[in-house]
Amino acid sequence: MTASPLRRAPLALALFCAVSTLLAGCAPDAAPPAAQATAEAPKAATSGIDLAGIDKAVKPGDDFDEYANGAWKRATEIPADRASLSTGFYVFEKAEKRLSDLVQGLEKANPGAGTNERKIADFYAAYMDEAGIEARGIAPLQPKLDAVNAISDAASLSRYLGAGMRADTDPLNATNFYTENLFGLFVAQGLEDPSKNVGYLMQGGLGMPDREYYLAGDKDMAANRAAYQAYIADILELAGDADAEKKAKTIFDLEMKIAKAHANVVDSQDIHKTNNPWAVADYAKNAPGIDWTAFFDAAKLNGQQTLFAWQPDAIRKLSALVASEPLQAWKDYLRFHAINHSAGLLPKAYADLSFAFYGTQLNGTGKQRDRWKRALGATDGALGDAIGQLYVKQYFPASSKARVEDMVKNILATFRDGVDKLEWMTPETKKTAKAKAETMLIGVGYPDSWRDYSSLEVKRDDPLGNALRAEEAEYRHQTGKLGKAPDKKEWWMTPQTVNAVQLPLQNAMNFPAAILEAPFFDPAADDAANYGSIGAVIGHEVSHGFDNLGSEFDAEGRLRNWWTPEDAAHFKAATDKLVAQYDAYEALPGLHLSGKQTLGENIADVAGLQAAYTAYHKSLGGKEAPVIDGMTGDERFFLAFAQAWRAKQRDAALRAQVVGDGHAPARWRALTVRNIDAWYETFKVAEGETLYLKPQDRVRIW
Repeated sequence: MTASPLRRAPLALALFCAVSTLLAGCAPDAAPPAAQATAEAPKAATSGIDLAGIDKAVKPGDDFDEYANGAWKRATEIPADRASLSTGFYVFEKAEKRLSDLVQGLEKANPGAGTNERKIADFYAAYMDEAGIEARGIAPLQPKLDAVNAISDAASLSRYLGAGMRADTDPLNATNFYTENLFGLFVAQGLEDPSKNVGYLMQGGLGMPDREYYLAGDKDMAANRAAYQAYIADILELAGDADAEKKAKTIFDLEMKIAKAHANVVDSQDIHKTNNPWAVADYAKNAPGIDWTAFFDAAKLNGQQTLFAWQPDAIRKLSALVASEPLQAWKDYLRFHAINHSAGLLPKAYADLSFAFYGTQLNGTGKQRDRWKRALGATDGALGDAIGQLYVKQYFPASSKARVEDMVKNILATFRDGVDKLEWMTPETKKTAKAKAETMLIGVGYPDSWRDYSSLEVKRDDPLGNALRAEEAEYRHQTGKLGKAPDKKEWWMTPQTVNAVQLPLQNAMNFPAAILEAPFFDPAADDAANYGSIGAVIGHEVSHGFDNLGSEFDAEGRLRNWWTPEDAAHFKAATDKLVAQYDAYEALPGLHLSGKQTLGENIADVAGLQAAYTAYHKSLGGKEAPVIDGMTGDERFFLAFAQAWRAKQRDAALRAQVVGDGHAPARWRALTVRNIDAWYETFKVAEGETLYLKPQDRVRIW
């Protein structure tokens, strides 16, 4: 999961293949659209475990991921159009097929003009019109290119940069705000004053995913840099630019300076380093270089009194670059990024160049996804709530909602009980922790209200314009929240997203409908498997409220240190052990995981798995778990957890995740079990086996 103060990183962004937003919603005050009757959960009939995927030749204590998933890995190939394959992908495929059926059904139904259904159908149809895209060429982008060409001085450059700023809804998982946007804007409640929403200015401006792609010294990153500069030249040459190679070098050199200005991932995750309220009037003094008056006016932010500088040093350095670098270099840079940003909706030659670099070079993917899948993803990204409303009406029964809500309540209760039993925690800190757990908002399936898309213009013959207008509409939606009281029940994922999220500023959790499918949640499966899979996901998100970031926020979502020094010292000692544990994992030769970078997610994995295990045993009500498929309840619980994290990943994608993501790759998340005492007893793990940890070395946090 990525980690922002308002939005704690999604559970497995890189491997769960979460669709950003798929089909978006109708009237903002529409009633919850699930079935009315709450059915009793069906009696368990299956173990919920993929028996064929287990490799019994491997000792569980030597490599539990290989034991649980080794046979599946040998029998499974990553599709040519994907960088990875995981359990989440199969669930995603089911959601994608359902969404395709919904969209195709809308096209046949011929909905009325102006309705959400019409907008969904037209957005999708426009994206699929390859012949029209080829015929129009680069002309749909010409107004933007003309705006770049019209830049004549520092003020007009600043206005262009301000007008192009867009909303960043996940700042810590994407510490670089992509494309020509030198800055991104994140909107959330104030860190110390939760009564109103404020804006946070984020670093951006890189064409590759993270500063390490520019600065790391290994040969793979050097190859990426060479390929990127060649890609810039190819795009410019295709667009008819003279001196494309010379311009490509100028653009790359400018981005290298931008990368050197950036804060790294770990610093961007430090919430205390982001708490920098700058008066808008002081930006010119604090970060000279940009014409901030022109920038904020164009960004529609000139009415704000204060904007927080998330990465203040980076903002200072980026602003200085605006003044120090030649104006023509900026114009070349902005022209390239305008084309690059929209390459997927330009003629095929542009889209193919973009995929060859971003898909094949950076992620190792050999084949571009089918156009209908890309069209569906783009439609979902633009109109997510509209499709979500349709999705839950058709595919999410009230019985599933009720059963998962009960699981969440059980795990929250287990967590509160666990706090009471902590010998190291002082009564004062226990009281605050329990208050936070007791008031945590649970969102299962779908939100209480839906996004209003009435102002978004969608044209059946303007795919590029539709995409750009949708981005602008999202920006307006986010800036429209500035100065207003936060909506504590706001969702940051659509129902059709295969993911889950903890929201520390809202003290809330979202579990979208699409992740509540087998094998994560199977109404026909035994509780052991459901607690081991979706239960551990729930425990993970609950635990995020109390990890190294979540523990900085109280029940109101206010940034407040509610730990005593003694409690904080114990917590740090435990987390230091977890950092060391993950630092030791080697993903690729010479490339180790960063325990500090992934700490928040690793804490949540350990604490969440323990909470889910305890809640599972509590759900048995003192009875013995049945033996199913020759496995005890505990065996099924731990196997379900590891199989939920089964994955295969191309080396390039693995490298990208290790370098820039806040999550450990799936294989090492499956090894979380080595910190749980019950796993040792269940699988008879003995000293001398690879994963064995002495009891005192096992990480116990909550």
